[in-house]
Amino acid sequence: MRAAKERKRLEGPAPYYPPELPDLRRRIIVIDYDRGQAITHTIDLHKTRRIDQFRAVVDGVEWRKSIGFSGVLAGIRKSMPRVSAT
Repeated sequence: MRAAKERKRLEGPAPYYPPELPDLRRRIIVIDYDRGQAITHTIDLHKTRRIDQFRAVVDGVEWRKSIGFSGVLAGIRKSMPRVSAT
């Protein structure tokens, strides 16, 4: 019975394996026009061992070794304070 089960498994279709993730998984570009001239910041999110975590590099400098996407968005929100209306 074990041999028949193994033979059936080997003769069947190959299992589906998801494609390998690229090293650079996401890139966020923020252009800030509030200071009178355009200031561009690039946030590159690279692959880590965990599927839900990224290695964040901001303008070529490593920011965090492991951070989730919601943490990245919170960092963007905190780094861009409100500008007064006057």
